[in-house]
Amino acid sequence: MKKVISTTTAILTAGVMPVSAVYALDNTVKGYGQGMATDSLNRPLDAMQFNERYGDFDAFAISQDEKKIIITFDQGYENGYTEKILDTLKEKNVKAIFFLTGDYAKKEEALVKRMINEGHTLGNHGMTHASLPKLSDDEAKDEIMSLHDFVLNNYGYEMQYFRCPCGEYSEQALETVQKCGYKTVFWSFAYVDWITDSQPAPAEGIKKLTESVHGGEILLLHSVSSTNAQILGEIIDNFREQGFEV
Repeated sequence: MKKVISTTTAILTAGVMPVSAVYALDNTVKGYGQGMATDSLNRPLDAMQFNERYGDFDAFAISQDEKKIIITFDQGYENGYTEKILDTLKEKNVKAIFFLTGDYAKKEEALVKRMINEGHTLGNHGMTHASLPKLSDDEAKDEIMSLHDFVLNNYGYEMQYFRCPCGEYSEQALETVQKCGYKTVFWSFAYVDWITDSQPAPAEGIKKLTESVHGGEILLLHSVSSTNAQILGEIIDNFREQGFEV
């Protein structure tokens, strides 16, 4: 069975100091966002603070590698652009993380196999894309592990990264993910790219993604976006021109 590449694990966890406080495991629903405020290196302060607070749960919103940008895609459903995205990633020699829902893993066998064969990382986005804090502990475990087992049994691939559906989490949910053997991965930049009938203009997307770039960035993109499929190659080139590894 194929596991997530160890280099990605090292990038996510390097330099993260464990939090010494003992948490009362609150299950209050929290909505993640990277915020607008940044430090002198253009890193979102809320993403940095998330790492500091939840590192004990193996939960991260930004990488500690100041030279690296990690590109991730949420794969809720197929809108006809993933093949082009994969073509661009192959052309640019970039490996991404694709967070699959159960529906995607079941319906898009050829694309999922291509992701694996071309060296990308598969992540778990929940069997039904349900908000974990709104589930019982047993239901949350099943939401994670039923998809884990499906991908393992059908693709021979063992996933190790989880992205919370809807961007919703709680301390209890993060612990549940950790107990399932996963690391939780949020993001340090995202923009409104998922509304398929109201896509940002390519120039707007390029401007936002280029101006927000920072070392250690975990970039969230949605593969349903026609704009992302169109500008991805230029974005990768822009990142590299600014001295970042992608």
